[in-house]
Amino acid sequence: MRAAAVWTAAGSLLLTALATTAPAAAAEGAPGVPAELRGTLVAAARARAAGIGFGPCPHAEDMPAAMRCGTVEVPLDYAHPDGRRIRLTVSRAAATHKDPHNSKRRVPRKGALVFNPGGPGGDGMSFPLIGLLPEWKRVAAAYDLVGYAPRGVGRSAPLSCEDPGNFFEAPTQAPVNPSAAYKKKRAARARSYADGCARRAGGALRYYNSLDNARDLDVLRAALGEDRLTFMGGSYGTYLGALYATLFPSHVRRMVLDSAVNPDPARIWYRDNLDQSAAFERRWADLRRWIARYDRVYHLGRTAGAVRASYDRARDRLASKPAGGKVGPAQLQGAFLAAGYDDANWPGAAGALSAYLRGDEKPLVGLAAPYRAGAVEAENAAAVYTTVECNDAPWPTDFRVWDRDNTRLARVAPFETWDNVWTNLPCAYWRAPRQRPLDVRTAPGELPPTLVLAAERDAATPYSGALELRRRLSGAVLVTERGAGTHGIAYGPNRCVNAYVDAYLLEGRLPGRDADCAPRPEPRPDRPSFQDTRSQQLRDALKG
Repeated sequence: MRAAAVWTAAGSLLLTALATTAPAAAAEGAPGVPAELRGTLVAAARARAAGIGFGPCPHAEDMPAAMRCGTVEVPLDYAHPDGRRIRLTVSRAAATHKDPHNSKRRVPRKGALVFNPGGPGGDGMSFPLIGLLPEWKRVAAAYDLVGYAPRGVGRSAPLSCEDPGNFFEAPTQAPVNPSAAYKKKRAARARSYADGCARRAGGALRYYNSLDNARDLDVLRAALGEDRLTFMGGSYGTYLGALYATLFPSHVRRMVLDSAVNPDPARIWYRDNLDQSAAFERRWADLRRWIARYDRVYHLGRTAGAVRASYDRARDRLASKPAGGKVGPAQLQGAFLAAGYDDANWPGAAGALSAYLRGDEKPLVGLAAPYRAGAVEAENAAAVYTTVECNDAPWPTDFRVWDRDNTRLARVAPFETWDNVWTNLPCAYWRAPRQRPLDVRTAPGELPPTLVLAAERDAATPYSGALELRRRLSGAVLVTERGAGTHGIAYGPNRCVNAYVDAYLLEGRLPGRDADCAPRPEPRPDRPSFQDTRSQQLRDALKG
């Protein structure tokens, strides 16, 4: 492991030295420089020379004029930068220079802040709109807010693994103890899905992976005219940022990594998903305890166990008669899984379940039924998620390994375990070569100080991942929202967390050691959530 870290540092120094030479000379090859590193240099030099021609955004009739869009060209295969190229779509809102607390003060520009929302498969094109919200106005004054669609996403050389018209299968079952016959059926479906990915993408499939995403990020940095990158990544975006920091530490200015994936190569991605399933069981228990405290509102039970019984009763009823012909047990489970990501979703999920058990299925149908108008985007996001994770690392290729590990886990964590299996099982039958995960690691002084954020009870990216990431990035500081579990905490309702992010992005200040923040207030059934309030603020800003 240590040798890999030393090689990465040497590679970064070589890249920095080569940056002063002509791209053509670098392309001819320099002894000891990996082909992908040379290719990144060539692509970045081309992108810096070309820049990004920002203009009106497609289908942006309702978008503010300040948001502009363009494209940046990157190699499909960085080992052959003069071969096939693809275009990534990029969005930007220029720094406003307006101090929200002093209208007479002009805020100096600090550069571009590039954001990745996670996934893999998340589309960041709408990110610049976030600058309209009160919590972001100080950052929006100082930075150009830059979003982009990573390779495979949206209009960025999009991936697809099946006909989007067939993507939403509903209603469907979600057995807690699947039979051998059911497992065989799901394994066959996973194999078919993997075949579809290979058939539709062809030989290009192998080039949709996290290492190439990190190289794309460096080309985007150059195209924006930035010598060093200021980056914010959420969820999977933290892994992308960690890879970038390892490959290009001298190209980092500031980096906020929010809700961290465990980057240990031994955990990418099979074991990370096992950890996630275990963590969601704890989060499911948190949600049930919250619902029980408001039994006078929801009437689902005064204890977490009683709430589970209410949920099980609804699941059994939906198995025999789906709500609205669209919501079965799997859709119910999906709605409550989404609630596990964000406290703001708790009242809606609890209210829909309560109404359903009282005979009104409309709220549950509205919450959990597939949004068929979004099938193309949903299928694309799923294709990118699957392709990147399957390409990134070795996975067990024998279903008996999956069955053994997850049968054992499901005995103590039944809520998400099997759903997670079916989501990731195409990786057992993947047709493209697998990458060897990079050993994320930086030496002291190699990387500028970075800020890692985490909620202590986050289920999507368990807290142990934040501890591991902070350990591997020398000089990183971890800010923890104690006792909280919402996934993604920057610029939410916790002023303590936001103050640390502001101090870092705007002034370059980090606490001298890891810091804690008290948890955000839990949601109340009788009050609008922070998320609802923020959504209304954004709608009002767009109208204005």
